[in-house]
Amino acid sequence: MKSEFNTLWQKYGTFGILIIVMVVFGIGQPALFFSFDNITQIILQSSVNILIACGEFFAILIAGIDLSVGSVIALTGMFTGKLLVAGMNPIFAILIGGVLAGALIGLLNGILVNVTELHPFIITLGTQAIFRGITLIISDARPVFGFNPLFTRMIAGRIAGIPIPAIIAIIVALILGFLTTKTKLGRNIYALGGNKQAAWFSGIDVKLHTLIVFIISGTCAGVAGVVSTARVGAAEPGAGAGFETFAIAAAIIGGTSFFGGKGKIFGVVMGGLIIGVINNGLNLLTVPTYYQQIVMGGLIILAVTADKIFGGKKKGE
Repeated sequence: MKSEFNTLWQKYGTFGILIIVMVVFGIGQPALFFSFDNITQIILQSSVNILIACGEFFAILIAGIDLSVGSVIALTGMFTGKLLVAGMNPIFAILIGGVLAGALIGLLNGILVNVTELHPFIITLGTQAIFRGITLIISDARPVFGFNPLFTRMIAGRIAGIPIPAIIAIIVALILGFLTTKTKLGRNIYALGGNKQAAWFSGIDVKLHTLIVFIISGTCAGVAGVVSTARVGAAEPGAGAGFETFAIAAAIIGGTSFFGGKGKIFGVVMGGLIIGVINNGLNLLTVPTYYQQIVMGGLIILAVTADKIFGGKKKGE
């Protein structure tokens, strides 16, 4: 009976939680919560979190973590903003300042993890402060604005009423979902998270795959930085502060095992939506934002506890 419940929990638990949360807030504010505008707003607000959570998913999948994603959002957003203000074509500014810069930052994290052989928690805790400091230095702690209007329309506009940030998040999730389920690289990453030593003995290049994981995480954060900058209309040096908590929460709530080797991109997307629904519902109920931090912290603890009880690794494994 317990094993059957565990299987059901792993398959449908996250989706069930999303439905329950929506019903609860829907009862509290039915007219407002289920309106088309509000549902669209939830999806829009969740897009950045889903993007960084998809990257965080890979770091957690190998039993690691990436605490630098919030600072990467600020740094890549600032790079993109500076390039736009300098007159660069928006497409090139996005590719260089957001995607490429994010990938290189992730590469740096991966190199530091491999060379020092320290846990990613320590490395990314350090780079979190470093990247935030670099952002403040290059911006003189001031926002950068005055972008080409084409940039905002390209990234923060709508297509057939659907917010472009949501479309970007869906595309990224689909690509990464394909990578994890249909490619040898994805299978190797799962194997690395399941048992690092066994993966090494089976011929998997552990350091190479660790690099790839952090490149993916950095790239996702870089894309999120571009989206965040376009939504606000300015590159803010304080952008992304605390977003690593939301990314970790989305991944863990979405069923990604904190012990590594287990999780699905679909679950991460559901986790991001759950957080978006909770934040939106609390706002509609006029709950102060600082209470939302308490809720997020509690959800992380509950999700990891549930993972340990229903699907985590047993002692000695």
